[in-house]
Amino acid sequence: MNPLENTFQEFVDAIQTAGDAKAFERVAARLAQNLGFQRFAYLRLTGDAPMLISSYPQSWTSRYFHLGYQQLDPVILRARVERDLFSWGGAARAPAGDRAQRQFFDEATTFGVRSGITVPIRGGFGRVAAFTLATSDREFDLERIVREWKDIVHQVGLYFHVHVGARLGAALPAHEHSGAELTQRERQCLAWTAQGKTVADIAVLVAIAPRTVVFHLENARRKLGAASIAQCVAVALRRGLLA
Repeated sequence: MNPLENTFQEFVDAIQTAGDAKAFERVAARLAQNLGFQRFAYLRLTGDAPMLISSYPQSWTSRYFHLGYQQLDPVILRARVERDLFSWGGAARAPAGDRAQRQFFDEATTFGVRSGITVPIRGGFGRVAAFTLATSDREFDLERIVREWKDIVHQVGLYFHVHVGARLGAALPAHEHSGAELTQRERQCLAWTAQGKTVADIAVLVAIAPRTVVFHLENARRKLGAASIAQCVAVALRRGLLA
């Protein structure tokens, strides 16, 4: 076998034994490095509960979800409508999309995500997943990768998707946080909400703007993996986070 086929076979063998998110991350990160990329990301969008496994910087992935960038990201928008592997970014092409999307790409670059290739994986009822290999290297020859490695990288994306679905199901939230990671302000806002206070009430009680109250409540909701603020309060109370 040639080096590329050896890399693929090593990935196939390793993914058979992956049993949790960290193991899947290690397998895909090693594959990315063997193919000359620096990062990888697997994002599955299913309703309000996206799943992310990646080697992107935590500071970037946290910001990505806190600001709802999955609704803006041109790569994800493209993955929703395409079936074939595609490349994006790179020094030779202008950033795609409107002003907000161009700003998104500029921001991603500051976190070392400059360009890459993505395998779109479309499921039923609007579900979509994307497996991405990314780099910060300005000179990376993405077109050659797509031309020469397209079939194998596409298989990698599908293998990863199928095995993650079989082993982890929908249980993994986009960015797992423990209750200990709730900030003091987030706990305050949740505690007042638990007592029936409105956003306007909490703004006065805590001496912050109403929009800031909403910001803290939404951050807490995402961290606890809740579908609503009411569920977030219930989870926080159950875990003793508001005592």
